[in-house]
Amino acid sequence: MKIVYFGTPEIAASQLEAILAAGYDVPAVVTTPDRPAGRGKQMHASEVKECALRHGLPVLQPEKLKDEAFVEQLRSYNADLFVVVAFRMLPEVIWSMPPKGTINLHASLLPQYRGAAPINHAIINGETETGLTTFILDKEIDTGAMIMQEKIAIGEKMNAGELHDALMHLGNDVIVKTIKMIEEGRVEAKSQSMVIEKENLTLKPAPKIFKEDCYIDWNKSGKEIYNFVRGLSPYPAAHAKIQNPEGEILDLKIFETELALKSSENDAKFALKTDQKTFLEVVLDDSCIKIIEIQQAGKKAMPIAEFLRGTRVSEDWKLFF
Repeated sequence: MKIVYFGTPEIAASQLEAILAAGYDVPAVVTTPDRPAGRGKQMHASEVKECALRHGLPVLQPEKLKDEAFVEQLRSYNADLFVVVAFRMLPEVIWSMPPKGTINLHASLLPQYRGAAPINHAIINGETETGLTTFILDKEIDTGAMIMQEKIAIGEKMNAGELHDALMHLGNDVIVKTIKMIEEGRVEAKSQSMVIEKENLTLKPAPKIFKEDCYIDWNKSGKEIYNFVRGLSPYPAAHAKIQNPEGEILDLKIFETELALKSSENDAKFALKTDQKTFLEVVLDDSCIKIIEIQQAGKKAMPIAEFLRGTRVSEDWKLFF
């Protein structure tokens, strides 16, 4: 089979490697245009482009997916199948083109966690299990008929980065198995709407996460805050603000926390507890959140003890929210 591959980030590059290793013919790869990135604003190619170039594959980088020249170029490859992993929404003129259809690999057990950030939202919601789903693309995002699913456990301390890596490796096997099923005509796709109706599911969405969504809501329970931090770690990272007695506010990224018992029932809610050397914790109604790894703007991420050596936080400081 001839397969045109669509993707952008590292997880998509890993699946492209797996498809090529399985011996499939990939006449072209489609990815996003190079973008300026980093402090120097140097042009940066996607991980999928870098992978394609290593293998000598033609790379298409359209600004507009409905561009007529791009659409005609895709047609010229006479591909049997399009495979999409972590890419933009495709217009119908593209996903309906190949005779064997267009398939997508999604990082959740659909129909749950449709959307741009399924890995983050699964951990934020305290799930103990997630997985991967391959499905046939149609007009609505992440709603097509499902081909294959594989489950994976979410460890109690696992963060979004660790889950991403685990799913990336699992995805190599899943995408190749799915393509082989299509090649051999063994696909019995399952309707998501039928699954929702049969199991009477209440759907949990996974929308894109913006910076304003990353601030910790300290009114939530300790367990919810703990899950929120690991669900956003290492990227985009949970944020919190603290204020010193002079009114200066620090906007901090928090990458790791621990959930602990309150040392005293007399501690005021939202108080900052610290020995100014080794620990910093936030008092909640039901527990304490101990901050383990933190980053101040313009500095690197560091253990809390290193942060406290450079920033003399005391119990006169307070949360700002």
